[in-house]
Amino acid sequence: MDDICEAYLEFGALEKGLSERTITAYTADLIQFQGWLSENDHCSVSRADTGQISEYINWLSSSGISASSVRRKLSTLRGLYRYMQSEGFREDDPATSLHPPRMPDRLPHAVSVEIASRLMEAWTGDTRLSVRNRALMELAYGTGLRESELSGITVARIHLEEAFVRPIGKGSKERLVPLGGPAVRWLTEYIENVRPELIRRTTPALFLTFRGNPMSRMTVWNIVRNAALLAGIEGRIHPHTLRHSFATHLLQGGADLRVVQELLGHADIRTTEIYTGVDRTYLKGVMDRCHPRAVGH
Repeated sequence: MDDICEAYLEFGALEKGLSERTITAYTADLIQFQGWLSENDHCSVSRADTGQISEYINWLSSSGISASSVRRKLSTLRGLYRYMQSEGFREDDPATSLHPPRMPDRLPHAVSVEIASRLMEAWTGDTRLSVRNRALMELAYGTGLRESELSGITVARIHLEEAFVRPIGKGSKERLVPLGGPAVRWLTEYIENVRPELIRRTTPALFLTFRGNPMSRMTVWNIVRNAALLAGIEGRIHPHTLRHSFATHLLQGGADLRVVQELLGHADIRTTEIYTGVDRTYLKGVMDRCHPRAVGH
């Protein structure tokens, strides 16, 4: 490997504080690029031009490597050439004009209304922790909060009489999300009767562990996953599944896309638009099952 590449990796480890795992990945990316250059009778990594880098990226894409992996490898090269230009090893940056391959659109996974209900009802409220878990699940599915928002929500941001919650989302942006009847009922039971018994020290956190500590994101994940196990639901169920289901079921019920965008806290409506693909899939299924001219297509 070029001495300049070694210097770049050292810079990443010492100056930027990149993890050992990241440095290992960068090293593998640079070695792979150097190997490709050698096989194609090109120059070294540090002297490659835009055309050669573009040819390499196209080769990666045509080799069946995922778009996310190609994007990461290009990111490694971009970082290297930015470093070389800033340190005076090159006058130009041959990678700056190259665009990463587009990531394929992935429809978010949403469960049916029936399965969502089974997930909620898996926690029956027969114990203190079951009440807590049911309140969390009803809040998650009833408002579409992110996993981090669920673990970070405070008591002060829950307004039961007015029936709304004020989560702080990405970019520290606050939004208002209405609370449905089931969420209000279970949150009231939890806040009034269970949380006082769990609390060990003063904390603003809404959801507490049995030791009285603020709940972690992993605990939120485990509560949702255990609900799936209790309900006998197979497949990968996680907190984001409830968020996806919240958005999908709103659209299926006729909600406006802009309203869903606001409720989810999406800065760009294009992020919300991916749920219209889920809704179209649902509508097509309804047509196939119910319309006499759709059967058999």
